[in-house]
Amino acid sequence: MGNKPDEPEFTIPEDISFGEGLQSNDDASDMDIPGMDTTNVEMAELLVAAQEENAQLKDRLLRTVADMENLRKRTQREVRDARAYAIADFARDMLNATDNLSRALGVIPEDFRTNADAQTKSLIEGIEMTDREMQRLMQKNGVKPILAEGEKFNPHKHQAMFEVPNPDVPAGIVVQVVQMGFEIGDRVLRPAMVGVSKGGPKIAPQTSENQPDPERSAHMDENDFSSHVDKEA
Repeated sequence: MGNKPDEPEFTIPEDISFGEGLQSNDDASDMDIPGMDTTNVEMAELLVAAQEENAQLKDRLLRTVADMENLRKRTQREVRDARAYAIADFARDMLNATDNLSRALGVIPEDFRTNADAQTKSLIEGIEMTDREMQRLMQKNGVKPILAEGEKFNPHKHQAMFEVPNPDVPAGIVVQVVQMGFEIGDRVLRPAMVGVSKGGPKIAPQTSENQPDPERSAHMDENDFSSHVDKEA
């Protein structure tokens, strides 16, 4: 087998310098391009303007959403109130009819009921059934009686007709109901006409947040209730 011929050797001439070429490229990168600074300022101003416009649009969107939510809630409340109080005027007028039925039943003596003939007993039972049915229908439609007797006097639900001196009962307690009151939802159709205790011990302060001011409850005297007593009573 023959010997492989020697490959030619290449040498780099000593007068060629790569450093100078690289240096010249770096110098080219540092060259100033006319208008570059002005373009950057304009872009920054546009960016700031876009950010401000975006913030304004976001604020308007949030306000619109809040307004729509308030409108939705207000509409729901108005619809709910319209349904709940649509019969308020009619129910108020019907209270007189229920009062008359109750008065008619209240004046019938017990012995008369017992000794009445079959026809009279049927008539009394018919009045009682009518009274119960009217009460049931009123409660079905949201009309309910106002609690009064034994309760603390509430000028928003009770109408004081007179005062009853009683040292054994705390002052300001309803001790007698002259005429029953009614309410529908949270609205009073007719306040209860009541007699209020006078001259008894003071009422203990209330601690519940939904109760009247404790300080006023503790220091309320009989003159406070006198101002609510019907002057025509």
